[in-house]
Amino acid sequence: MGLPNKAEIRGKINKAKGTVKENIGHAVGNRSMEKHGAADRRKASLQETLGKARRKVGDAVKDLGTTMRE
Repeated sequence: MGLPNKAEIRGKINKAKGTVKENIGHAVGNRSMEKHGAADRRKASLQETLGKARRKVGDAVKDLGTTMRE
C-alpha cells in the first residue's frame, strides 16, 4: 500500500471541514450551513475515494512493471 496522494489528503481535510461546518450549523440552528457542510462532506468523501482508486491503480501498474522486469 502506497502513501496517500494529494487527492486523498485533500479529501480527508475537506471532509473534516464539512463535518465542522455541519456541526456548527446544527449548533447555531443555521440549516443552510448544516446542509452545505453535509454536501461538502459528501463531496470530500468522493474526492478521497477517487484518490484511493488512483493510488491503487498506480500501485498495480508499478507491480506489473516490476513483474515484467523479472
